[in-house]
Amino acid sequence: MAQQGETRYPPGAQILVRDEEWLVRTAVRAGHPDDGERIEAIGVSEFVRDEEAVFFSGIDRVDLLDPEKTRLVSDTSSYFRRARLFLEAVLRRTPLPQSERGLALADRFLLDPLPYQQRPAELALSLRNLRPRILIADVVGLGKTLEIGLTLAELIRRGRGERILVVTPQSVLEQFQHELWTRFAIPLVRLDSLGIQRIQREIPAGRNPFTHYKRVIISVDTLKNIGQYRHHLERIQWDAVVIDESHNLINQGSQRRALAETLAPRTDALLLASATPHNGDKRSFADLISLLDPAAIADADHYDPAEDLGHLFIRRTKISPEVRNGIGAEWADRGPTRSLHCAANEAEERIFAELTEHWLPAPPASAEFGTADRDRTSVATDPLFAYNLLKTFLSSHVALAETVGRRITALDKKVRDAQKEGRRPDPAIGPEQRALARLRELTASMGDGTGPGDSAKLDALVEQLKEIGVGPRSGTRVVVFSERVDTLKWLARVVPARLGFRADRDGAVKAVRVMHGGLSEEEQRLCREAFGLAGDPVRLLFTGDVASEGVNLHRQCHHLIHYDIPWSLIRIEQRNGRIDRYGQRYEPQFRALILTSAVPGAKDDRTVAEKLLTREEEAHKLNGTAEAETGYYRADEEERRLIKELVEGGTVEDFLDAAPAAGDTDLADLFGQVDTITEEEPPRRAEVPSLFGGDLPAFVDTALAELFEDRAEDVLGLSRAEDAQRRRSLSLSPEKAPDLLRRLKALPPSYLKEQGVAERMILTFDRDLAQDKLTEAREATDTMWPTVSFLSDIHPVVEWLTDKVLVQFGRQEAPVITSPYVTEPTFLIQGICSNALGRPTVVRWMAVPAEPGGPVRPMTEALAEARVGPDLARTGEPRDLARLQELVPAAVATARAYLEKYKDEWAEQISGPLAEYRERLTHWRADSLPGATARKEKQIEATADEQAHLLDQLSTSGRPLLRVLAVLDKPAPEDGFGGATEPADPAED
Repeated sequence: MAQQGETRYPPGAQILVRDEEWLVRTAVRAGHPDDGERIEAIGVSEFVRDEEAVFFSGIDRVDLLDPEKTRLVSDTSSYFRRARLFLEAVLRRTPLPQSERGLALADRFLLDPLPYQQRPAELALSLRNLRPRILIADVVGLGKTLEIGLTLAELIRRGRGERILVVTPQSVLEQFQHELWTRFAIPLVRLDSLGIQRIQREIPAGRNPFTHYKRVIISVDTLKNIGQYRHHLERIQWDAVVIDESHNLINQGSQRRALAETLAPRTDALLLASATPHNGDKRSFADLISLLDPAAIADADHYDPAEDLGHLFIRRTKISPEVRNGIGAEWADRGPTRSLHCAANEAEERIFAELTEHWLPAPPASAEFGTADRDRTSVATDPLFAYNLLKTFLSSHVALAETVGRRITALDKKVRDAQKEGRRPDPAIGPEQRALARLRELTASMGDGTGPGDSAKLDALVEQLKEIGVGPRSGTRVVVFSERVDTLKWLARVVPARLGFRADRDGAVKAVRVMHGGLSEEEQRLCREAFGLAGDPVRLLFTGDVASEGVNLHRQCHHLIHYDIPWSLIRIEQRNGRIDRYGQRYEPQFRALILTSAVPGAKDDRTVAEKLLTREEEAHKLNGTAEAETGYYRADEEERRLIKELVEGGTVEDFLDAAPAAGDTDLADLFGQVDTITEEEPPRRAEVPSLFGGDLPAFVDTALAELFEDRAEDVLGLSRAEDAQRRRSLSLSPEKAPDLLRRLKALPPSYLKEQGVAERMILTFDRDLAQDKLTEAREATDTMWPTVSFLSDIHPVVEWLTDKVLVQFGRQEAPVITSPYVTEPTFLIQGICSNALGRPTVVRWMAVPAEPGGPVRPMTEALAEARVGPDLARTGEPRDLARLQELVPAAVATARAYLEKYKDEWAEQISGPLAEYRERLTHWRADSLPGATARKEKQIEATADEQAHLLDQLSTSGRPLLRVLAVLDKPAPEDGFGGATEPADPAED
């Protein structure tokens, strides 16, 4: 009977269930004690081959033979390929233990190996973290998606990334999916609203759609309807959950917050990401951090962010030393923001005069924000609307006309409603209605923009676009931002013709795209994709601030124009970050159109917008971010407070100078400071034994040769190619291998369809070739998916080969490798100590001598001495296979004694940090209880109990698992030795 916490079924082990053989993928303690362990497995024997299944050891009889009963078999394959592949597959499939904190795969993906992007993974695995739960708070453009991908890859290598849920804004969903597949070979199934409907049609009624796939990505807009999906989400335990743009989780009571509170307790790893991670309030930030560690902060009003929470978040800017030293030419320095003054024309000056005289006169000293005042001279019944009119006009007269029209309709309705109810309408409405009528006449007198002089900013925009080089015979691209949808639509209608672009028969101009929040998810996706493809004819993207968070627009563009300017430093920085980000090879260039007026007292773009642009640029140069400049960390709050300052008679300078005091000093200092990592060593690397020296191409080539008996060309349609730069690739036909094809169904459907993956999948180990193909894909007109897939260690094809190798020997069989360099029989044994969750805490690869009393050595040392490798040709049978079989129990006993002797010493690497956390938990409870209400006290005790229970589960417990993997022996004397003259294994040339 297994003890609590004993892992009887390690990944890679073969088990017998219902008279069929299965290969264990994962095994964890089930939710109910009576269920035993939950085992995910894949079929091995003929009847269930390649079928996926889940078993519970408390319900099914799951047999795993004792290591003493291991049957030894002589490896008869050429160059011991089968045994070497088997050992390598076991090494690859065994999760790295909890005690291994180094990075195993950081340098093995399709991205530049930058230490700063590896730091989040290092932090997530650090000793102080009870679980991998961190906030990645790097500023805009540093590559948070890549940092998330690296962290997920490390979790996958540790057996802690089997079930992954990624939640992102709709605007970056496909971009995120694309990066994780093309860079890391992590497939995420996209579940938008249509995707969920499709799956629900395919699966039995009532089946949980989130269990249909193991790794999914979904938009927060789809999932935030927590009432619709709560019953599904509450029934799933995730290995890792990623929530992008997590600053949206701060608001208690919101749908997004409810979603996070549902997911956080149901996942081991939790990765939050946001470039604006707090709103300046310590209590709100503490509330966000509580999702990561509910016992991190005792008093939400009094804590030291750097001292108390430094292990839970990481924050860098572009000027952080490690970032600056790493990015090199991969991120060009941004150019200065050019403020282009546009003198208002005669018609625009009349509108400025109307606004100045009737809507925005200097308020009396007694005016208060948001309330009516008898002495007010503005015709506006709402002072906020007066400034809304100004902002709308500074965008365009077209947007102003629409706003005026909607306001007239609203006031007319108020008057009618009052009359119907027998009430006298508010007398303040009349003056505003008359002023609105005058504004309507003034906007109607302006042109439609088809000719010069209709709009000063429009003329300046056309002039700047021509100066940049935008035109029918140019590939130059520009993104133009505006806050107003009416402005965007108007610009898209009138600008192309003035640049020489012609419409097609349907009246559409292929060179122009418009993107705003009113478009459907699919329409927005097509806009983003077209703008990122060099082969697409689009040259101008007119977009609203729907594209200001997380969206990559820098692939084919380094010019950005602010047609109007947000009254928020945060929003300005977010806009600029669309083209000023890692991977931008050209100097990002920013222009802002500043409408100016000669009307005395007029509030034009110089009043607010130009001053904010200047402050954003200064802050970027000084700190790499403008976030802490105002003391506010949400764009809407920042703008609201600024308008309040203006309504009360203040200025932008007053707002900027006083604002830092409005935010919490500790948070402002913390998030405004430059990262302190200056001379740190690169992230530590994990010690991962390998018979192939970490040479993935050699492993894959050898596996293909052995598994398909050197006939992979016929069986799989395998072919190899080499281009002019001698860069190699291989291709195969997945439809000829149904078990592989089933695995590939988890890949993005658009990728599968567009690249014809089922018929032919092209793969490469060459980073330069893969990167060129990724770049080349962006030059295409119809897809962003590369034709060649980069083979990483966690690529589905590599995992497929690894699993096939594991079943080359029968259940509970171990190969015997003969070598003339072996002096005595040596048993290669795997030893695993685990915790109550079934996760390895310590893994030892042991070389155990056949005779009791000899030293137990590292397995890699014995393999090296025996010269096991592609040069070791097979020279004969073992000297006495029957005698070796008799020695198995004694070797297992020696290995068990060795593990038991040093288990506590090795487990100290785990127990030490757990003890430190237990002490912190005790202090947290003691500090939290005084003054707590009865309800709060109950919550504190529940949290303390939950964390203490988790600590118990993470401690090493139960008996070590032992598994005999292979035996090294000297060949029988009469067989001789011909290895010195044999060529190396041709499969690994």
